[in-house]
Amino acid sequence: MTETASSRLTDTEFPVQRECPFAEPVEYEQIREQSSIAMVRLTGGGEAWWISGHEQGRAVLADRRFSSDRRKANFPFVSTDPAIRKRLHAQPLSLISMDGAEHTQARRALIGEFTVRRLAALRPRIQQIVDQCIDEMLTTDQHCADLVKTLSLPVPSLVICELLGVPYADHDFFQEHTATLVRRNTASEVRQHSIDELNAYLGALIDRKLASPDDDLLGRQIARQHRDGTFDRSSMVSLAFLLLVAGHETTANMISLGVVGLLQHPEQLAMIKDDPDKTPLAIEELLRFFTIVDSVTSRVATEDVRFGDTTINAGDGVVVSGLSADWDPTVFADPDRLDLERGARHHLAFGFGPHQCLGQNLARLELQIVFDTLFHRIPTLRLAAPLDKIPFKTDAAIYGARELPVAW
Repeated sequence: MTETASSRLTDTEFPVQRECPFAEPVEYEQIREQSSIAMVRLTGGGEAWWISGHEQGRAVLADRRFSSDRRKANFPFVSTDPAIRKRLHAQPLSLISMDGAEHTQARRALIGEFTVRRLAALRPRIQQIVDQCIDEMLTTDQHCADLVKTLSLPVPSLVICELLGVPYADHDFFQEHTATLVRRNTASEVRQHSIDELNAYLGALIDRKLASPDDDLLGRQIARQHRDGTFDRSSMVSLAFLLLVAGHETTANMISLGVVGLLQHPEQLAMIKDDPDKTPLAIEELLRFFTIVDSVTSRVATEDVRFGDTTINAGDGVVVSGLSADWDPTVFADPDRLDLERGARHHLAFGFGPHQCLGQNLARLELQIVFDTLFHRIPTLRLAAPLDKIPFKTDAAIYGARELPVAW
């Protein structure tokens, strides 16, 4: 019997681990060529519709007939363990799990904290943090460092800690538990332990802010909710959890992969070193090219939805593959080519629709300051290990590098 791409894909579980940061899994290209909407088996069990086309991905993410509520049956990647599902129903809904008016109201209360103007005021402090990290790197006599430990992780961690009012001294604690949560193969009981630890830590933090209010994001949200008579401790802990975890893990991985991408394409790097005004556009292409959050954008259909000849039935799970959509050749020509002048602003790296990443402007600002400063201050920066020796996070829901040895 001749094995075809179709027959191989029947046994494939999605998402598929990336073997290299400069290529999408071959299965993604194969299934996209067959259909931009296909039913697949999921890693960890169950089935869902896999959306690999850019147009279809945006359509799903913008369509309110698809729910973000992780408590619903068939929501992709949520454990079917009755005990875990019971706990899920007992917890307050996270912002990323809300739908409709509830989500709009909760997001509106936060949006003022992430406007371009407000974040621009943070630029001097972010620049200072980046300079301090690079100063520390340059003190080594060996002229080498692990970029993850010295720059990629500290910069967004420090920024989000100061923004939220979380003590940076506790960064080892929350970084370790976050790393546990984003690994796809973490056992359920271990994952739940990390969630409990972080919730307990952030609950104590909220209690301290209640007793002694601070002028930081969490302090302002607590004060606003008290004025409105809407304060709920569990919901505030849930919000702090989301902002802390998402606020450092994603940007840290994007810094590391961006540096790898630029160092592996010196002609592209030279372009932004010669003209830093091109860095913002270059960042959009780096975000598209690596799309580090591949399949977090999952949904459940709340009614039958028809796409061409395909009907997604009410109750079906749906996974929008950001990576596959951002490598859709009908939208991005030669998607495997890193082209910093592509103008790829319509990528799905930050999602799309009502749940598009709230902190995307902060991430862009941090990336711009890091790349411009790093390559200006250390123009001879290079990878200190072959690409195939760099430990990339092939098992994580947020792709990146565990370590990134560099030298100068």
